[in-house]
Amino acid sequence: MGSSVVLATAGYDHTIRFWEATSGICYRTLQYADSQVNKLDITADKTLIAAAGNPHIRLYEVNSNNPQPIISYDGHTSNVTSVGFQKDGKWMYTGSEDGTVKIWDLRAPGCQREYESRAAVNTVVLHPNQGELISGDQHGNIRVWDLTANACSCELVPEVGTAVRSLTVAMDGSLVVAANNSGTCYVWRALRGSYLTTHFEPLHKLRAHQGYVLKCMLSPDVRQLATTSSDKTVKLWNLDGFTLDRTLAGHQRWVWDCVFSVDAAYLVTASSDCTARLWDLSTGDAIRVYSGHHKATTTCALNDSAIEGRDDG
Repeated sequence: MGSSVVLATAGYDHTIRFWEATSGICYRTLQYADSQVNKLDITADKTLIAAAGNPHIRLYEVNSNNPQPIISYDGHTSNVTSVGFQKDGKWMYTGSEDGTVKIWDLRAPGCQREYESRAAVNTVVLHPNQGELISGDQHGNIRVWDLTANACSCELVPEVGTAVRSLTVAMDGSLVVAANNSGTCYVWRALRGSYLTTHFEPLHKLRAHQGYVLKCMLSPDVRQLATTSSDKTVKLWNLDGFTLDRTLAGHQRWVWDCVFSVDAAYLVTASSDCTARLWDLSTGDAIRVYSGHHKATTTCALNDSAIEGRDDG
């Protein structure tokens, strides 16, 4: 991984920690006094990091010693389970257990748009086309929110009543994967219909884990799918045939989150065992353990793209 790497973790000890990826040294700790931190995301230009808690979202400067958030977003009424940025950093999206998906303009106060899911939202992802948000909720519904039409354009229910825990969209827009509480991943081909409207063609049903799948993530090169689970493992699946490439074992408790390096050679994971780990995917070894959190580590964020402000570097 290159020198300009931003790696951060957070969780239930009310802190956000920044790490030197290669040495494993924590060089900055932010206090998040209000609640646990559920999710982190870093802007493409590596200047800002968003921390989603209960029920607030706080925005901090990455390259700064300022311990205070520069902006706070208050509009959700329950746990914020998802946060992410539009690729140019113009707006941020969030999903919450209050049943809503919200869009926030970073240049203006307040929430600009709100979509009602009618059930606790566990996961939200932005399609690479930047024109659709896809949400998954506690009742098992997946909804596509067309930002141009400002409406729900598609609804999928892979398993009625089984919570959708995590969603991931391929960087080239070709695949969408949903992971649920029964350990199953549903894979769809995403077909481009009329302008900025995605159609879903069922491709595969993957029995990934015996326990919950807590996070699924497609690799940047769209060759592998990573799944993290309550069974303490991370699995890497080959998208050519959906065979198991490798199981990453080492975490002692639930593995909540994962993120690939931009070249898909490494994976960072976060676990209830209070650690995050850096895995070399060519060997399956954990080559670095990030230790410092005092309670469950539930989220990790990584931006190691070589070209500032570009997500394809």
